[in-house]
Amino acid sequence: MTGLKNAKKKKIVCIGGGTQIPPLLLDNLRKRPVEIAGITSMVDCGGSGGYFRREFGVLPASDIRRHILGLSNAPKWKKDLWQFRFGEEIFEDGHKGQVFANALMAGLENSFKNYRKVLQYVFEFMELGKNRALPATIAQTHIVAELENGEIVKGEAEIDVPRRHDSKLKIKKVYLEPKAVAFPEAKKAILEADAIIIGPGDLYSSIVPCFLPAGISAALGKTRAKKILISNSLAKMGETQGFSVADFSAEIERYMRTKLDYVLYHNKPLDKALLAAFQKECPQISDALKINGDLPPDKFVGRDIYQKDKIAFDSKKVVREIFKLINYK
Repeated sequence: MTGLKNAKKKKIVCIGGGTQIPPLLLDNLRKRPVEIAGITSMVDCGGSGGYFRREFGVLPASDIRRHILGLSNAPKWKKDLWQFRFGEEIFEDGHKGQVFANALMAGLENSFKNYRKVLQYVFEFMELGKNRALPATIAQTHIVAELENGEIVKGEAEIDVPRRHDSKLKIKKVYLEPKAVAFPEAKKAILEADAIIIGPGDLYSSIVPCFLPAGISAALGKTRAKKILISNSLAKMGETQGFSVADFSAEIERYMRTKLDYVLYHNKPLDKALLAAFQKECPQISDALKINGDLPPDKFVGRDIYQKDKIAFDSKKVVREIFKLINYK
């Protein structure tokens, strides 16, 4: 990264959920000479965030507070406090206790009645600098899925971990109910970006909901930024079972309503023993995504981007490959 101290910083937007993107991308990128905006959906309805949403009518904080943590330059005590869990309540999705950040953001929203002020306060507290964590929308909305048999499934929690419907049924389409409009700052970040990184993450419960607010797909179509998808490597029951890398990217493009410039994917076979052990911990994982044999090499970039002896992406490898794709050394 030498020679860039006086250069104009690249603007990078990362789009997706709060589980994989913060540790994989945001925590690494914030240490580089770039400006980052993390955009996440606001459809979570489970766990601690879902509790505050139901009880107080506030926006769900679970995904965006993880983006805030990933971009934070705050000292360890603040980061530990941000993640602190308290209470004995056990939620349907298995999570136990409330999260301090969820409670803080709910309290601020209830007091200010202005989500921009909530973000301003927590950005300052968590010391984000010029980086931002942005909601795709600030409308109170939910993700809804129509299955291949015509059944309607409502709520991110049920789509993420099916409990009341057959996870073997494929999803035909997803949409927001009620309809929502994009958060203006999220659209602006997309339009001004030099690079947009999408994923990895759950297809219909984390990534696609970011594209559904009115205005997001239009901004993605207008931006001059290079659009890069980090393809999942694992197929998940209820969302991507039977998918290939090409299927995954095609579904992303369907909801983006524009084309990707690059699809970065892990091109090495996954260790069978490691995968079997991972499936015991995460039984929803059905198998590895198939790798098509005829992927156009100018768009589909296959690399060894996994950690050694672990079923997980390697942050340094992924960021290094992304910087190559956008010619940023």
